[in-house]
Amino acid sequence: MGRPRPALRRRLRRHPGGLAAILLGLAVSNLATVIIYVSFALFAALGLDPIVRALERKGVRRVWGMVIVYVGFLLVIAGVMLLIMPTVISQVAQFIRDIPTMINDFEKSDAFGWMQTNFGDQIGTILNDVENFILNPANIASITGGVLAVGAGIATAISGIIIVIVLSLYFLASLNTIKASFVRLTPARARAKVTEMTEQITDGIGGYLMGMVILAFFNSVVAFFLHLFLGLPFPALMAVVAFCITLIPLVGSVLYWGIATVVALFTNPITALIFAALYLIYMQLEAYVLTPRVMNRAISVPGSLVVIGALVGGTLLGLLGALVAIPITASILLIIKQVVIPRQDAKL
Repeated sequence: MGRPRPALRRRLRRHPGGLAAILLGLAVSNLATVIIYVSFALFAALGLDPIVRALERKGVRRVWGMVIVYVGFLLVIAGVMLLIMPTVISQVAQFIRDIPTMINDFEKSDAFGWMQTNFGDQIGTILNDVENFILNPANIASITGGVLAVGAGIATAISGIIIVIVLSLYFLASLNTIKASFVRLTPARARAKVTEMTEQITDGIGGYLMGMVILAFFNSVVAFFLHLFLGLPFPALMAVVAFCITLIPLVGSVLYWGIATVVALFTNPITALIFAALYLIYMQLEAYVLTPRVMNRAISVPGSLVVIGALVGGTLLGLLGALVAIPITASILLIIKQVVIPRQDAKL
């Protein structure tokens, strides 16, 4: 790129803060993966901390509480992987093999006839193009980057999970020390208030994250049994998809409802309509019964800020950003309510 022009060098000398901001931005961009790992680990520790503290209240030492929580957590993950992943892998392969049959059956349905009548013959052309694109190995290889890229991606994901688990273990073990050290950075006169707010924020984040995981689990169970009882294909695969998507705050359930209904349309439009109605009923049950009970320890956030926070977090950091945006927004709101507003009210 060459050396900076004289005018640019003079500007950088006049404004060293701008140069520092640029260097900081470059450092953050280069350390993005590390920051994501640390963020995941910290929020995992905050999410598991309420369980460890509950065990402590029952007389279990914190060290043994952590051992119980992590062993149980790893056993659950191993059980899910052993029970579901082989089925999911086979169902993904079966789904790819069944794409031509599903498209042909859909083209014979009344729904396709209605779409063709109203939108023209391009609907059939679009379906054929989609089928040819999906079934062409060259296109799949170009999307995934080939077998080596897929293998490297899987290895990176596994190593990332291990790093997050180890980091979260360290964070959980030293969570009280971390909070105490943070409080000591504040002036002595404000430490009591900072300690109280820190506990509220960490408890709220922990309750929120545990609540999101519990609600996502309920969504996956409902999705699995609906697909199973209605005779829809790939119940295990759709249950895993439901768990991952419904972790997204506020819009996750609606997003999965739309995706699963569209997939079900390729099997049977009537069955898809029944699935959409039943899952919509569950969404109302979740919104008015499950969520208030599960999220009773989380910090409340207005609905508009939930949407804005999820959009901003998802845009910046993807699923991680969408997941952590709400507790971060709640923490900022708590600071504003308990620090900024009282200071403004005290001014005359």
